[in-house]
Amino acid sequence: MQTHEEVVQVHGGWTALWISIVSPFLLAWMMYFIIASAISNGFGIVHLIGIIVFSLLVIGWSICLAGFYTLQPNESAVLVLFGRYVGTDKTSGFRWANPFYKKIKVSLRACNLNMDVIKVNDLRGNPIEIAAVVVWRVANTAEAIFDVDSYEHYVSVQSESALRHLAMAYPYDDYGDEPLSLRGSTDEVSNALQGEIQNRVNKAGVEVIEAKLSHLAYAQEIAAVMLQRQQAEAIVAARARIVEGAVGMVEMALKKLEETKTVELDEERKAAMVSNLLVVLCGRADAHPVINTGTLYN
Repeated sequence: MQTHEEVVQVHGGWTALWISIVSPFLLAWMMYFIIASAISNGFGIVHLIGIIVFSLLVIGWSICLAGFYTLQPNESAVLVLFGRYVGTDKTSGFRWANPFYKKIKVSLRACNLNMDVIKVNDLRGNPIEIAAVVVWRVANTAEAIFDVDSYEHYVSVQSESALRHLAMAYPYDDYGDEPLSLRGSTDEVSNALQGEIQNRVNKAGVEVIEAKLSHLAYAQEIAAVMLQRQQAEAIVAARARIVEGAVGMVEMALKKLEETKTVELDEERKAAMVSNLLVVLCGRADAHPVINTGTLYN
């Protein structure tokens, strides 16, 4: 059953403090009056009743001193009376409430959860290492105290569970057929992680402010192989870009020659020129020119 938070206003501590300071003087005057009356008129039943009342007032004054407490900014006190939730005091400063209230202080400040690196399989089954940093705060003190055993431990466990589930829903890298990946879609993954954690910790009255990946890498057993794969993909992508640019330059050169009519080239000479230009433009080493003393036909 979900517990609803009720914000209550309790007494300021300064007024109660002045009453607590004045009370001993009044009690001392009362005791003096009882003793003086007993000496003058003799001890009687009235004086016995006065001593009993005085003792009860002293005990009550001592108990009331336990009602003082202080709250720092962004701090609250959950008030419980003999196992029954009374309400939550969120007013900072010097406070006084029923001394029989159990006062459970709960911080409302933002907290950081720096998760340990865990090993999990991504969407493709590759073992990866992943960790995250979660920024959270208590939004509902009643749910945080009464609906879960330990809200801090609850947030830690549920955040790790959400991170594992998220890592299994995305591939580590984008290989062309996935719209999102852990490495390439940082903002989308962070938003998904924040929503996943928030859904899990709602029961604890916790608000997730931010969730970001702090560590992401392939597991050691496949890191070297995946590095070679990334290097190979980078080389293939670079060579494809070079070939695309070279073909465009060759087309531009042939078109320019035809427009200016600098030289007339038949199909065989065009093929030879294209071949030479592609070798020069796509080659990884510097080209070494060769002087041709003949023709293509002899």
